[in-house]
Amino acid sequence: MKIELEQVVPAEIEKRSFEIIESELRHALDPTLAPIIKRVIHTTADFDYADNLCFSEGVVEAALRAIQDGAYIVTDTNMVKAGINKKALAKYGGEVLCFMADEDVADAAKANGTTRAVASIDKACLLDRPLIFAIGNAPTALIRLYESIQDGRIAPRLVIGVPVGFVNVVQSKELIMQADVAYIVARGRKGGSNVAAAICNALLYMLGRD
Repeated sequence: MKIELEQVVPAEIEKRSFEIIESELRHALDPTLAPIIKRVIHTTADFDYADNLCFSEGVVEAALRAIQDGAYIVTDTNMVKAGINKKALAKYGGEVLCFMADEDVADAAKANGTTRAVASIDKACLLDRPLIFAIGNAPTALIRLYESIQDGRIAPRLVIGVPVGFVNVVQSKELIMQADVAYIVARGRKGGSNVAAAICNALLYMLGRD
């Protein structure tokens, strides 16, 4: 069987990828949300995200304003941290933080019988600046974040809730969508660190690509 390859110069690969995504979408997207949805599809090659990404009302405007206000992005994995365009975020005074490997987080988790993800959320609650949470792996982090919001211990500017898996994943996302917080959630079992990073980057690129 002869395999026909597209002739695309390296600089045009991403542009061509987005053209293919646009042509294969099953329905039109909300123009405000389209850059986020299409970047997630570009990252995953999964068109289900055109339907299972859920957005709170006015979330894009709120998210962009948070970034411009110098918000830090707190993640639940170093994979999410590695995938976010930190140079673009730094232009607004923001940084990306992941506490999962911190010694004090490990000690707190052991002492309290929790996961490190829970302990990392507790540590983030002590930060005195605007916060965006990008959760791509640990539903326990999302559940703890919901509890902390309900208890008034933290008021994030945005929660990106896209953990992947089977145990408490669906439930943790539903909790966040019931909280009084701006959110972008991948409803159901799908998600992952790459999805969380893609959403962050989509927002950054909406402000002006580095």
